Amino acid sequence: MSDGLILIDVQRAFYDKRWGNRNNFNAEKNIEKLLTTFRNNNKHIIHIKHISMNSTSLFHYSKLQSFLFEPKENEIIIEKNVNSAFIGTNLHSTLQSCGIKHFTIVGISLPHCVSTTIRMAQNLGYYVDLIEDATISFDLKNHHGQLLKARDIHNYNLASLNNEFANIYSTKSYLNEM
Repeated sequence: MSDGLILIDVQRAFYDKRWGNRNNFNAEKNIEKLLTTFRNNNKHIIHIKHISMNSTSLFHYSKLQSFLFEPKENEIIIEKNVNSAFIGTNLHSTLQSCGIKHFTIVGISLPHCVSTTIRMAQNLGYYVDLIEDATISFDLKNHHGQLLKARDIHNYNLASLNNEFANIYSTKSYLNEM
């Protein structure tokens, strides 16, 4: 088992209808299972919160963003305002001070903040486990305006991260290995 769990942007802003269609409708249940397991094993838990400086963003600080799973008193909260949880934050120094070299990531959305953070983590020398069914992707349009389905976006991102940037697990296989 890894040294800690990082929940990336598991915030209510992602439940706005403007995001459109998504995949992994059991992601929240899986995140909760993992969060409970990490809490029960007294592992480090870090909640990443996206706060945008853009006043039209659903994540703008004036919109009082809240977490889907409220952090406990001993859990770390780190706010960011770009895709990577390492840029402009103290995540790297926090991980170092906690002695965390190997962590597990869940969150929203895989092709954006989750994958960006994973790539930077690997570049910084961390070992990352990504839980495929505890992350969410949304439908996106490509540069030609063609709609790409959330399932396909998700699978593409998993394929590009697999083995090079992260070890990919389902919630069930991850919990069984613990």
